[in-house]
Amino acid sequence: MYTGIKHLHSFLPYLLLAALVITIIIFAIKMSKGSAYTAADKRLSLITLILAHLQFVFGLVLYFISPVSKAALTAETTMSDATNRLYAVEHPLTMLVAIVLITIGYSKAKRKEMSSAKFKTVAIFFAIALILALVRIPWNVWPA
Repeated sequence: MYTGIKHLHSFLPYLLLAALVITIIIFAIKMSKGSAYTAADKRLSLITLILAHLQFVFGLVLYFISPVSKAALTAETTMSDATNRLYAVEHPLTMLVAIVLITIGYSKAKRKEMSSAKFKTVAIFFAIALILALVRIPWNVWPA
């Protein structure tokens, strides 16, 4: 089970990052053109939201069963060791904030009346989440 979840948590981000970038670009273009917010736009942002939540669930499971995070959490020098701190605190917390931002952006956009406001809300929240995710992905161990 551990290996399967680890692989899912390592490869699902490719889809999530692609979905975030595609959503941000499409919504920025549609916002600048004054396009209407369609059901396809809502589906695109919903798919991105679902991918983010799935990634979070797999990450949360890994946080509690992974030998890497167990070692990082039980080390006496967790906060003084950059690698342990990354796995025990920085990566999980930053990703949680990114996923909360994705959720807030999606939820706020649903309540907006104007299409341009929906596009802008999703694009801004998703862009901030994307930046946070890119900053805290452990690139040195991420499969290429």
